[in-house]
Amino acid sequence: MTTPATPGSGEGGSFRHLGDDLRYQGRIWSVVRADFEAPDGTRFERDVVRSPGAVGVVALETDAAGRLAVVLVSQYRPVLDRYVWEIPAGMRDVPGEPPQETARRELAEEAGRQGGTWQHLLDIHPSPGMTDATTIIFAATELMTVPTQAHGPEEEHLEILIRPLDDAIAEIATGRITDAKTVVGLLAARAAIDAGTLAVPGVS
Repeated sequence: MTTPATPGSGEGGSFRHLGDDLRYQGRIWSVVRADFEAPDGTRFERDVVRSPGAVGVVALETDAAGRLAVVLVSQYRPVLDRYVWEIPAGMRDVPGEPPQETARRELAEEAGRQGGTWQHLLDIHPSPGMTDATTIIFAATELMTVPTQAHGPEEEHLEILIRPLDDAIAEIATGRITDAKTVVGLLAARAAIDAGTLAVPGVS
């Protein structure tokens, strides 16, 4: 199956996306052989994972010592065959659901938190060499505790971690935190707080 051609452009000249040939359709993702034309007319193909995208939430609160803290989850990731520290996140797998609503749902289901105030931090492309996925990252503050609702064995066995934000950022340098959306989200939240564009109640 080939999709209609859609034009594209880049700083180096005009590239054209000529269409997709579906090779695999999964529950959420599809894999296509995409056909392109370079500015000089050369035709080329790339294997592309088409994705609905995802959301991530930097959930901020004060810990028992009164420090600015972030809510993380330690979740088993079968692809890596190990546990990974991450911000709460999830796929945009409900058609038509607004990104912030997906983020609200994932934060409650995974981390047992409900955000009173929400702010969009940034959008990222985690792996633009192989997928069109976009991850939309929000900050949530004024948190309240709600029941979790695990979906699947990975979430049933995840651990909720409350880490001082600066300690979590330090874990990036040590290699303890390697997940891309988490690295970017933590650094973006810290930068927004320092710039005065993100406020956390109870933290000066």
